[in-house]
Amino acid sequence: MNEIGATAAVIDTACLTYTVDEVARLLKLSRGVAYQHVRDGVIPAERVGRRWLVPRKRLHAWLDGKAVA
Repeated sequence: MNEIGATAAVIDTACLTYTVDEVARLLKLSRGVAYQHVRDGVIPAERVGRRWLVPRKRLHAWLDGKAVA
C-alpha cells in the first residue's frame, strides 16, 4: 500500500469552495496559520454561519496575483 495515499486526504478541486483545512493542505500551511490568515484577510474567505469558506476562484486568483470581484 502506498504510504502517502494512506495518510493524504483527497481534495476535490472541482468544488466551488474549499474549507480552511483544505486550503492549509494545498498551501502546505499549518491549520492554525491558515485560520489566522483567513481571520486577518490575507487569504480570501467568507464567513457562512460559523464556518469559513474559501471561494475556489478567489483563492486561485489571489495566488495568481489577480483581483476578482
